[in-house]
Amino acid sequence: MPSSIHFEIIESESTFLHPGKGFKPTVEKFEVRIDPLTGRTGHFSHFGAIKPQRLDLDSYSKPEVKGFCPFCKENRDGKTPKFIEEVAPEGRFVKDEAFLIPNLFPYDIYSGVVVMTDDHVVPLGELSEKRLTDVFSLGIEFLKKIKSIDASLPYHLMTWNYMPPSGGGLVHPHQQYFATQNPGNQFMDELKASEQFYRTNQLDYWSELIQEEQKIGKRYIGSIESSRWLSSFVSLGILGELMCIFPDVFCIDDFGNTHVNDLVAGLLKVFRYYGASGIYSFNASLFFGPEGQRFFPSHLRIVARTFLNMRDYAPDLNFFQALLSEPVCVMMPEDFCKEVREYF
Repeated sequence: MPSSIHFEIIESESTFLHPGKGFKPTVEKFEVRIDPLTGRTGHFSHFGAIKPQRLDLDSYSKPEVKGFCPFCKENRDGKTPKFIEEVAPEGRFVKDEAFLIPNLFPYDIYSGVVVMTDDHVVPLGELSEKRLTDVFSLGIEFLKKIKSIDASLPYHLMTWNYMPPSGGGLVHPHQQYFATQNPGNQFMDELKASEQFYRTNQLDYWSELIQEEQKIGKRYIGSIESSRWLSSFVSLGILGELMCIFPDVFCIDDFGNTHVNDLVAGLLKVFRYYGASGIYSFNASLFFGPEGQRFFPSHLRIVARTFLNMRDYAPDLNFFQALLSEPVCVMMPEDFCKEVREYF
């Protein structure tokens, strides 16, 4: 039976007279890919032209650079907010180093920040299994508590900006967790398209995607117990995007300790790849759909971030992403998959 998922690629090329080749005609190829779920497009070009830039992590610990950090252990108790008693009777959620507090600049009615570590600067290699497990366990506990308090906020998210230029306000490792009726355009486009796919085909798109990618073998990385890892056909990140899908998790209540363990195990492999590739920064989001549906399973998206150069500190986002809402990637997903698969 043919798949209901179609991977559409528009290949094209540009010809110009290259100054580095005596102004001889030169052909550069590029691709536009169409996301099989949402129909949104993504550009693939600049192949090999953008490399991860090295960060001087030690500099972020210098007093003149660090400045005041409310997340550091000596400042937390007096300088970070507390939840109302209905949310947390003791004001905060704590699990060893992990420390979950209200967001001073909330994204929604119930908006939390998990301070991940006591240390201010934590390289990827020091985000240990213990640290990550405690952080995700605490964040999931918070989201489940919020769901029990207010069922009118049906969507639950974890978001994570790690190191410059990811957009985080502080270098001190932290994540955001919140429940909302407005989870963002990417989330809602996927949710609506997933429901439409289900109604049209009587199939869960995400499970069908996993089966099809396994069959094709070009972008499927591997599985870790309940999780399925692959490189995205259309990447939201300039240096490639990875997805982790949990086919049996359809709302936050379905996400248990085993899922946390499987997520952490996969992320540790991704971080080993990042470390070996000279990647210092990333954005990640973990999506949870509303209760009562069976077409939108939980999934993580993670994209590497970098500066284009360290002279101008030019960020890796430009008019394409900011104004056209069009992702650009300089790595082919199939090549990216091969590189990451070695670490699984």
